[in-house]
Amino acid sequence: MIDLMYRLIYWVYDIDLKILSINDSGGYYFNDKQLHFIVMGIVGMAMILIIYPIFKLLAKHNMTMVITFIYVFTMMIVLTFSIEIGQWLAGTGRVEMADVTSGLAGFLIMFFIFAVLRGLVRGIAQMVRKNQPAPEGKHWEE
Repeated sequence: MIDLMYRLIYWVYDIDLKILSINDSGGYYFNDKQLHFIVMGIVGMAMILIIYPIFKLLAKHNMTMVITFIYVFTMMIVLTFSIEIGQWLAGTGRVEMADVTSGLAGFLIMFFIFAVLRGLVRGIAQMVRKNQPAPEGKHWEE
């Protein structure tokens, strides 16, 4: 896992160098804030253009729990890394990838238990509804 983190860091570093090389081309010089503005704006809009159609498709097929899970899982990743960085800045702990993976594993396992229980409750409710007699003068097929 640490090896993967270093690869990602170097990958981002290489991209950063390429973006900074824009300033070396002899054209307009962008300061750090302007580069952050441009790059994060482009990255954010690219993510919108990719993720929006996926979420729209999921919503059309009544998969709002999947959308909720993706959103919450993303927020959990941000939160766990924020906690580790906060511990490092405050000097109250060490930044350890094992803490991040343990926290995310806790969420995933608890969500799995929730999903199983939710599925059982929904299944039982559906069976109960299916076995109820239709109201007088009405048929279930209507």
